[in-house]
Amino acid sequence: MGRVFILSSNVSKDPYPVYPLGMAIIASVLEEQGYKVKQFDFLVHEQSYSALAEALSDYQPDYVLMSLRNIDNVDSFSSDENWYLADARKLVTEIKTQVNVPVIVGGPAFSIMPEKIISYIGADYGVVGEGEHVVGHLLAALYRGEVVETLHSTPQPLTGSQMKGPIFVPEYVDFYQQKSGMINLQTKRGCPFSCVYCTYPGLEGNCFRPREVGAVVDDIERMQRDYGIDHLFFTDSIFNDSQGHHLELAEEMIRRDVGIQWCSFFRPQGLTAESLALLKRSGLYAMEMGTDAGCDRTMAGINKCFKFEEVLRCHKLIVEAEIPSAHFIMFGGPNETEDTVREGLRNIELLDHSVVFAFSGIRILPKSTLLERAVADGVVAADVDLIKPVYYLSPDVDQQWMNQQILESFSGRRDRIFPPSAGQEQMAMMNNFGFKGILWDQMISFGNAPKRKRARRNG
Repeated sequence: MGRVFILSSNVSKDPYPVYPLGMAIIASVLEEQGYKVKQFDFLVHEQSYSALAEALSDYQPDYVLMSLRNIDNVDSFSSDENWYLADARKLVTEIKTQVNVPVIVGGPAFSIMPEKIISYIGADYGVVGEGEHVVGHLLAALYRGEVVETLHSTPQPLTGSQMKGPIFVPEYVDFYQQKSGMINLQTKRGCPFSCVYCTYPGLEGNCFRPREVGAVVDDIERMQRDYGIDHLFFTDSIFNDSQGHHLELAEEMIRRDVGIQWCSFFRPQGLTAESLALLKRSGLYAMEMGTDAGCDRTMAGINKCFKFEEVLRCHKLIVEAEIPSAHFIMFGGPNETEDTVREGLRNIELLDHSVVFAFSGIRILPKSTLLERAVADGVVAADVDLIKPVYYLSPDVDQQWMNQQILESFSGRRDRIFPPSAGQEQMAMMNNFGFKGILWDQMISFGNAPKRKRARRNG
């Protein structure tokens, strides 16, 4: 069938190193189809081009697949070094220097603007969207010597039962366990909401497609048994779906007594004391909240479809359940004014026992409706090139003034992070002292509650 070399190009550690789940899933699919597969994580190998060259030379693949997770780090304060496509281009050049085989690129970042990216980085073929079925067909066509199109995509979304579990590399599991203390897993794909900045519906479809609960828990048990994994991050766009799949999963985890600790992304809507208690019994130890804006007017501007009152209601339940939470707030988006900045900062003060990460401006991407708003508001031209970072910044507020207001409001508080680089520095220091995991949860305490066993993991 042929030898396939899969390269994860992601080197971002923001906010913490993330196991290349997409590579692990594609490896699982291709091995099942009979291909010999080698996985190579560029971050684990210290971004060493010589290590990559040696691996390619030793393996002598028939095909190279390269995964792109991020275009940039979506932080308006960042420099060009956090624009990752230049590095991807260098990687393709290095691959073609070492082996004369087709280079196929895919991944979520690639799927956002495939034509522009493949032209820039110089890969031979590209896979848009879900690659499980497409990659095997493409490799088979190339093996037969057929002339194929440059870009390929899945004709229809996969069902939950068609989604495969990952094959992990023990060496890489050890690296991520040491650096971030957790490995990631996906329980569903898609998102039914239409936040103006978000690419999830464009990439994964506008409805939830859950995996079978039993298959997910099978994966968890295998990860525990084979790799000693004891902490997970569920990477769903939103974990708490209104259909209740997340509650069925929690019930099955409790029934099987998997005993794993986990966290995920949550929408601050539809949570109850009962559902939180169930999730906590299943191992939930922290929640990352997609609050995204600080007041009703700016929430409407990004089409969140809930109000800040609902955020506060959910937050109160989370605090009562003594679950650490982090809220992510973007300032400077549509409808932002000086008044909404002040209102947003006052509202954030009400989010006690939580960490708040603030951002200035919102990255504009092609598969989001924020581009239409940006053009209508005169923020960007209709023909703007988005391959390099471009941010929506409200024309009704001065960014320098806004940033200063956020800094003054957050001053002296370790649980309020702005700019994002401040959080990176703080978390790097905690990591150096032996703390593992999402780290921000260690900034939160609940009265006289004992320190969570998550606090420190040596080794």
